[in-house]
Amino acid sequence: MPYDYKKEYKEFYLPPKTPGIIQIPEMNYIAVRGHGDPNESEGAYKTSISLLYAIAFTIKMSYKGSHKIDGYFSYVVPPLEGLWWQNGSDHIDYSHKEEFHWISMIRLPEFVTREEFNWAVHEATQKKQNDFSRVEFFPYHEGLCVQCMHIGSYDHEPATIEKMDQYAAENGYAVDISDTRFHHEIYLSDPRRAAVEKLRTVIRHPIR
Repeated sequence: MPYDYKKEYKEFYLPPKTPGIIQIPEMNYIAVRGHGDPNESEGAYKTSISLLYAIAFTIKMSYKGSHKIDGYFSYVVPPLEGLWWQNGSDHIDYSHKEEFHWISMIRLPEFVTREEFNWAVHEATQKKQNDFSRVEFFPYHEGLCVQCMHIGSYDHEPATIEKMDQYAAENGYAVDISDTRFHHEIYLSDPRRAAVEKLRTVIRHPIR
């Protein structure tokens, strides 16, 4: 069976619908940075997702070609994730999505080094005749966080975030969003296929 990060690390990807405190180690990601409303049909955000998945599947399917990655194992591509912020603010204002800055990302398996990532970008560029220069190898160490499973529309996230903030405060922590620690979302549902009220999104905030 392919290795599935969601199943092997349930504490990271399948938290309960009540807030909890968790320590997140450093992980490596494929990432694309950008800004603007993620709902724009031909916008930068949707373009970033297509770039990410092109590289993710180039790596996943590498075993079928002549390039062999040392330590490769069969795996399920981890879910899409996003870091979000708005300049000059330590919270997210959902009424001004045009002001969003984001880093879209997909977790990399541990065997993917920076060199193997560079190979994948070159390979995808050659095969798909597309520009992947915006895609980067992105190590991110989140550290101590509060997180919760949010069910429903992205626009209703503030209610879940309020519960997370309250839980953190009751346990002696303060939310620590900064220019290096971000509002983090992990998308477990495909919004093109799932009903809005059933969307599952992990929300994670750094704390201190």
